[in-house]
Amino acid sequence: MSRLESMRRRLTAQIDGLNWALDQVADIPGDMLELGLGNGRTYDHMREYGDDRRIWVIDRQLNCHPSCVPPEDSYLEGEADAMMQALADRGAKIALAHYELGIGIREQDEKEAEKLSEYLVPLIAPGGLIVSQQPIVGIPEIDGPDTIAEGRYLFYRQPG
Repeated sequence: MSRLESMRRRLTAQIDGLNWALDQVADIPGDMLELGLGNGRTYDHMREYGDDRRIWVIDRQLNCHPSCVPPEDSYLEGEADAMMQALADRGAKIALAHYELGIGIREQDEKEAEKLSEYLVPLIAPGGLIVSQQPIVGIPEIDGPDTIAEGRYLFYRQPG
């Protein structure tokens, strides 16, 4: 598969996965979290279809498209572990988190996701979901939509 085809598959998985997850958490109280803003495409999708929930955004620096700049009071710039700890200190509860941190080197990205899981998992509200490109530990993995190839995107639900 070419990198271009892989990108198309990733974008389709993101759309299908986020739409499915947004449906799943419709009755779960809490905010949303975008971990890794990047260009802002998935943030924009969550903003468009997320029922006006607050979306917390964490990234090392703001480099998104101008139309996707989050409100200043919902953007946390810095290292993800410290920023998620700041959210925990505020008492934030997250109904849906989208984890999209990584540099594209599988082993390093998975190691980072494992480390950050200890900060992310406690933020998730009972019944809330994590949609992730990387494996998350400390929370049960569930099946996502049938339209996504196995292993392409991962889905986790907080018990409760």
